[in-house]
Amino acid sequence: MSTPTLDKDSAAADAAETGASHLITVTFRIRRFNPEISEDASWEDFQLQIDPKERVLDALHKIKWELDGSLTFRRSCAHGICGSDAMRINGRNRLACKTLIKDINPEKPITVEAIKGLTVLKDLVVDMEPFFQAYRDVMPFLITTGNEPTRERRQSAEDRERFDDTTKCILCAACTSSCPVFWNDGQYFGPAAIVNAHRFIFDSRDEGGEQRLEILNDKDGVWRCRTTFNCTDACPRGIEVTKAIQEVKRALITRRF
Repeated sequence: MSTPTLDKDSAAADAAETGASHLITVTFRIRRFNPEISEDASWEDFQLQIDPKERVLDALHKIKWELDGSLTFRRSCAHGICGSDAMRINGRNRLACKTLIKDINPEKPITVEAIKGLTVLKDLVVDMEPFFQAYRDVMPFLITTGNEPTRERRQSAEDRERFDDTTKCILCAACTSSCPVFWNDGQYFGPAAIVNAHRFIFDSRDEGGEQRLEILNDKDGVWRCRTTFNCTDACPRGIEVTKAIQEVKRALITRRF
């Protein structure tokens, strides 16, 4: 008895048709900027067939690889860990690799542009140096005195819990570039720098808390925060950024941390 088999071409066609049935037509409206061509930015539309369960980063890849190789953006891990693909999607700061197309109303054009408050170098790429300089300025490392220990510095679970939330920062700049104070004055340290200072100020093993507090007590420091909660809303890791900033303010007043 012969075994029934499917014609390979027919099976492939059926599979292609089934796959295509899941695709929808989406328009991506991307803010383009190339200083070698023009000093002005402009919007450009790209229309493509894509599965709505795909991510915005997948769509950007498809545009770059199939429609316009000059489209420029940053990305690395594509899993929400590196933080390099932060951008404004439909007017909100998000990670392109974590934003599903189906969740952002694909029936209308999806707008994609660079994050605000930092100089745009090309298309969706901004100059991150001011952001990282503020991060470096708050001394984001453990400061201790005395001899080098011969064993690990132990810490209780309760002490670790005190600053656990702010250890989640991936330096994507989504919080800082959502802050209206930072938009108006790039000298402000910004939420991300304060969050990373918080992570060490409240670490029981650290001895540099006073130094960091004095840095953040500067006119461009923590007192510039207007508590708009934009930063908390923008954080892709769910960090309570505004709460952390308020705790640093309280520590400055009470000198208890």
